[in-house]
Amino acid sequence: MQRLSEEIIHFFRKQGFVIVCTIDAQGMPHASCKDIIRISRDGRVYLLDLYMRKTFENLKNNPHITVVAVDEASFTGYSLQGKGKIMRLERAKKTVNRLWLKKLSARITSRILQNLREQKSNSHHFESLLPQPQYMIVVDVERVVDLTPAHLRPK
Repeated sequence: MQRLSEEIIHFFRKQGFVIVCTIDAQGMPHASCKDIIRISRDGRVYLLDLYMRKTFENLKNNPHITVVAVDEASFTGYSLQGKGKIMRLERAKKTVNRLWLKKLSARITSRILQNLREQKSNSHHFESLLPQPQYMIVVDVERVVDLTPAHLRPK
């Protein structure tokens, strides 16, 4: 595993979601949105997957995975490439559910505040319809790719 810098960890922790790419049985890439539940310096990333469909099936057949996040405002981003495995929640279910509910509450609160700022009357809180997580994806990062254009990187 590749160790992650505090800068990279902070960058991923502040993201609302990440894009996860896996490879399907025909060798085609599949991208989906996931939540990071935890990321550590030792190069391990824990993702929640709520639907157990394409990403779940792909990882059963091919462990290669990429986790991508970008910040449009600062024109920065990272791609974490490595191997992913499926981890059932039997032992960690209480902890994961607590972290999930905390994230869910923050998302709903953020949506309500945004609607108030923009004076929208939309009362739909799509996050409240999401299912409980049944498993996590554990990613062992093997390579970090800095997506920031070279001429904008600090020297």
